[in-house]
Amino acid sequence: MIAIDKTLVSDDLLEKKFVCALDKCKGACCVAGDSGAPLDWEETSIIENVYEEVKPYMTDEGIKSVDTYGKWLIDSDGDFVTPLIDGVKQCAFVFFEKGIAKCAFEKAYYDGKIKWKKPISCHLYPVRITKHENYDAVNYNKWEVCSPACANGEALGVSVFEFVKEALIRKYGEEWYKQLEGAAIFKLAEAEK
Repeated sequence: MIAIDKTLVSDDLLEKKFVCALDKCKGACCVAGDSGAPLDWEETSIIENVYEEVKPYMTDEGIKSVDTYGKWLIDSDGDFVTPLIDGVKQCAFVFFEKGIAKCAFEKAYYDGKIKWKKPISCHLYPVRITKHENYDAVNYNKWEVCSPACANGEALGVSVFEFVKEALIRKYGEEWYKQLEGAAIFKLAEAEK
């Protein structure tokens, strides 16, 4: 583990390799699972505020699910999450492009319709953050649907923390990320001794 400010970062972020391979997984992380994308409390109001700009990018099923369940909800674990289509399928904010699941928030962001890219949990994936009273645990979440991404990361030599650099900076800032990079360089040097 690496301690940076009020975070404990798993060594897996430095040691494991990962680069999304959407051509192989088809965006399965937006489709599989038993709950919607985790949301921070602040993100629930953002979703409320940007929904009308995002709605044109959504499927009819997704819009119907939002109409039925709401723009966000609380799951069985008590966490804030995005709704699922029919309460059991993919995220309500997913649309498909050439058979690949894509994010309506992200599409609206890149089209200049909103200033918020997508939920931080989605942007960080495969990194998951567990909040504790005095610190955040920053962990790599290994999931079978991401096996192609692991193989792709190995082939390209890209570590998990490098793959999610933009999202980690968005969450914790540039200085925090520089400290993580420093820890990675140090660990690599130690391993080569």
